[in-house]
Amino acid sequence: MTDAPEPEPALSDAFHVFDTTLRDGAQREGINLTVTDKLTIARHLDDFGVGFIEGGWPGANPRDTEFFERARTEIGFRHAQLVAFGATRKAGVRVEDDPQVAALLDSQAPVVTLVAKSHVRHVELALRTTPEENLAMVRDTVAHLRAHGRRVFLDCEHFFDGYALDPAYAKQVVRTASEAGADVVVLCDTNGGMLPAQVAAVVRTVLADTGARLGIHAQDDTGCAVANTLAAVDAGATHVQCTANGYGERVGNSNLFPVVAALELKYGRQVLPEGKLAETTRISHAIAEVVNLTPSTHQPYVGVSAFAHKAGLHASAIKIDPDLYQHIDPALVGNSMRMLVSDMAGRASIELKGKELGFDLSGDRELVGRVVERVKERELAGYTYEAADASFELLLREEAEGRPLRYFRVESWRAIVEDRPDGTHANEATVKLWAKGERLVATAEGNGPVHALDRALRVALERIYPQLAGLELVDYKVRILEGRVGTGSITRVLVSTSDGQGEWSTVGVAENVIAASWQALDDAYAYGLMRAGVEPQE
Repeated sequence: MTDAPEPEPALSDAFHVFDTTLRDGAQREGINLTVTDKLTIARHLDDFGVGFIEGGWPGANPRDTEFFERARTEIGFRHAQLVAFGATRKAGVRVEDDPQVAALLDSQAPVVTLVAKSHVRHVELALRTTPEENLAMVRDTVAHLRAHGRRVFLDCEHFFDGYALDPAYAKQVVRTASEAGADVVVLCDTNGGMLPAQVAAVVRTVLADTGARLGIHAQDDTGCAVANTLAAVDAGATHVQCTANGYGERVGNSNLFPVVAALELKYGRQVLPEGKLAETTRISHAIAEVVNLTPSTHQPYVGVSAFAHKAGLHASAIKIDPDLYQHIDPALVGNSMRMLVSDMAGRASIELKGKELGFDLSGDRELVGRVVERVKERELAGYTYEAADASFELLLREEAEGRPLRYFRVESWRAIVEDRPDGTHANEATVKLWAKGERLVATAEGNGPVHALDRALRVALERIYPQLAGLELVDYKVRILEGRVGTGSITRVLVSTSDGQGEWSTVGVAENVIAASWQALDDAYAYGLMRAGVEPQE
């Protein structure tokens, strides 16, 4: 059993941030969470400070049942309450006799979210019952759970579509749930087809006509889930249901992170414990790691490109005041501003990027001019420095110091791919180098010609530079550049390398993919040795 930490002071119950990553988010194609995954994500969400974490549907599958059993003893929640999800009783069955309702109680979750039909055609076609019996199912189940001490939220499935067909019945479901004891009735845009003005109008009307406390659950099929969520808040909803990074079935759900950031930074409403908003980027990326999906680089607030600036005009203004081209200080959500270097770069871009890398270039107009021209010349040839910061830093150091950063000199290299009669392939590379006055020759095999080159380089150099043993190639991308034809096209290679403490990217361009790879490897090794504090050769 985990020692439970002391709960921190709860925020006001007047507004709820409700996360359903573990239930609705897990329905995204490509996500398959183990119980351990779910426990890890729950810890991250609790650390972030959401008020409610919907853990799944106990009784519906063994994994969710196990999650609730383990979460009770293995997680000491500091901010969140655990929520069990389930359905109202079945038609024609006494609530006391419904095993699924019993499983909700057995989960021992203090809060239960019930899903109920609010679209009359779904009642008749999917549940195969009458509108009157559906209302009784809502009333009985909410009252039963309340009598057993559970707090109840009710999700009105397909509410907005049902409201368009029969507004009186949709509102009657809301009214019935509220009168039976549901604390919040959540209006669900289950098909994700609504737009913000429509959501606001419906929420405003339902609130006025029923007096119930309302929440919003928006799917993102129109790309409006976050906007729809905020529109509902504008109209009076005080409970928002979201998922981390917008995970969910089809195109996803309302994204927790931009919703929370907007509520705190744009609405001035504190919905997280003090200081937790600055954890936004870290939590977003940590959950992405657990579900094994690459974080979106262009996600609002938390993407690595969310505060990245490329155009020279932007850089000139940012040099004076970063707020001129940023809607918030990125540090507020745990992110940072980045300057991208490309053929669009002007002097200000280079100066700001140099400052980011630890170079003060503001007093050397000639140096800045040389770097700008060299970047534009090389990007015209196919290089890209916005995706290869390490290669740009090596270029900048070369211009600033008047010589390239060299740890070895290449005499020659070659890579051989042998196609054998049995259908297998052999990849072999040989390198001939000079380092610290010594001629080095090494041959190695690999899974491919680039892997063989990498291994040959290591065989040749690790005795002289043992720091190379700690380097690992973590990504390798090849792109055939536009405007060229067929197998004679110019090739660009991007290599990402890690030393266990950080990661960097380097670029190479050539007509030969192996030659381009060699350039990127050469830069990757030089940058890694520089990071390790190794003095370059004269």
